[in-house]
Amino acid sequence: MGLIYRPRRLRKGESIRRLVRETSLSADDFILPLFVTPGKGVKKPIKSMPGHYQMSADNMRKEAKEAKDLGISSVILFGIPEHKDEAGTSAYDPKGPVQTAIAEIKSRVPGLIVITDVCACEYTSHGHCGIIKNNDVDNDATLELLSREALSHAEAGADIVAPSDMMDGRVSAIRSTLDDNGFTGIPIMSYAAKYASAFYGPFRDAAESTPQFGDRRTYQMDPANSDEAVREVMLDITEGADIVMVKPALPYLDVIRRIKSEFNYPVAAYNVSGEFSMIKAAAEKGWLDGERAMMESLISIRRAGADMILTYFAKEAAKALQKQG
Repeated sequence: MGLIYRPRRLRKGESIRRLVRETSLSADDFILPLFVTPGKGVKKPIKSMPGHYQMSADNMRKEAKEAKDLGISSVILFGIPEHKDEAGTSAYDPKGPVQTAIAEIKSRVPGLIVITDVCACEYTSHGHCGIIKNNDVDNDATLELLSREALSHAEAGADIVAPSDMMDGRVSAIRSTLDDNGFTGIPIMSYAAKYASAFYGPFRDAAESTPQFGDRRTYQMDPANSDEAVREVMLDITEGADIVMVKPALPYLDVIRRIKSEFNYPVAAYNVSGEFSMIKAAAEKGWLDGERAMMESLISIRRAGADMILTYFAKEAAKALQKQG
């Protein structure tokens, strides 16, 4: 008796494989992270992240234009300030690098969505994500700092603010501040389930945000926990988050799937620097096909349930998709 169903019938050519493909990627799915620094004409390579740079606002504008021309709809900005102090006061400086870059991009690259990372780690001299008291981050004292930072981004023209600090109650505090100041239409993309991960190393070089003492495990999540991620997401949605994020992406595909299934809310996933740099390093050594590994990683994140992907591969992946037609 012959086989009734032969799955290989639908795999015999690329055209048929594309016809029955369950999950697809588009440049519209990508959010490109960018690192902005003070000054003019600055484009400093990030050694651990090939193809990425610390850039001044004028060069950031060119990078944003290139991203939009590739079909990428969004960028997210991280700031490297000229001045750092214990209270992270540069985070809400109206003339700070992020605020300057927002205005530059919005005026020169119309239609591109500008998202801003709202956190203190890049702006504090100690490298932690808030105000330090008794050798730890004081949760409630940090909320005012985050709210002022988010408001300064909204005033500069940001389309979406994205708190990444993992302080309890920060979504509610930011939502109240934005609403009270007339920015009721600004969405919040919350880093809702952000894990204390080893995969952030290259980012901390790029953003110059390595903690000067201790680590971030008192506020970022334990990698062993999934139920806790559900509670964190539920709290952020209740407080007013419009998009929820899981970070990192690849080691937490199960969490992405669970969050999407349980809440059916817009879900972002951050394909973080360590995930990017591992593939780049292995490809440079000839240990794997870099482009195939990149695309397979990104499709796995979409397949898990992510609606949008923050990724350092955004430009490369958009070019690869263009080649595929």
